[in-house]
Amino acid sequence: MTVVCRRARADDLEAADALVVSSINDLTVRHGFGQMASPSPPNFQSFSLADDPDGLWVAEDDGRIVGFAWSWVCGDIWFLAQLFVSPNRQGGSIGRELIERTLDHAKKSGASNRVLITFAFNAVSQGLYIRHGLFPRFPIYSVSVPREHLIGRLHGPQFKCAPLDEEASTLARLVQADEQVLGVSREKHHRYLINDSRTRGFSLYDGDDWAGYAYVDAGGHVGPVAVLQASAVAPAFRTALRLATESGASQVSAFLPGASEAALSMALEYGMRVRFPMLLMSSRAFGNWAQYLPRNPGFM
Repeated sequence: MTVVCRRARADDLEAADALVVSSINDLTVRHGFGQMASPSPPNFQSFSLADDPDGLWVAEDDGRIVGFAWSWVCGDIWFLAQLFVSPNRQGGSIGRELIERTLDHAKKSGASNRVLITFAFNAVSQGLYIRHGLFPRFPIYSVSVPREHLIGRLHGPQFKCAPLDEEASTLARLVQADEQVLGVSREKHHRYLINDSRTRGFSLYDGDDWAGYAYVDAGGHVGPVAVLQASAVAPAFRTALRLATESGASQVSAFLPGASEAALSMALEYGMRVRFPMLLMSSRAFGNWAQYLPRNPGFM
């Protein structure tokens, strides 16, 4: 039958996540990294669908999802969170049709900057995105370490922290940090994270001064983290690692931009190992990535 590309529905998202997991693992196994992805509830996808239905598309063949594309918009940034085609259907027209719809979403959004994070070893996708005007900016490294390896080793300055809430004053501070560091407000995404039962968010304080924020999830993953001053990166990341050890998860992990020398140096000092490299691509440079640690390739 003919493949049909249509807007995603809420009841598509679990099957779409399964396709993405299969596609990622097919790619990472072929490149010698082993299986990297596992299924998870499509909570952020559901949030994005409710926020902007034009950003999520599926390719369907005889009732079976064979491709999925998902993008979101915040202010001046259009972000391609996922674009995957079933491993046994790659090389045809499905990917082209999906990217046409995502780029149409970018155009309609009015955002002046198009951004994504892809696997650094996926040369095919990078060539595709370069042809569409998105260029490589810097690497982002997935790093991790067993939780017990960090316990008792996190010596050095840390920040005081307090749980985030949805009070207007709290959100105003989060918006201030994102606008200063990334150049765009992400208030709606902070509301999402604050209300996510598997995620804890914290304000970071240097004495009485608000220094930034950090999130840690139940799986021991750190991010996003943003700080107002470059000198705050090291104590903020150390604080976030300590909070991650308190999660009880077996592993502690993070995504660290190559631009953040302080965070990368600390990660290696504490025995964190690089699992795989990723790459941020965009239509123009933006942000101070020495002071922002992303959450994951779909959230940024």
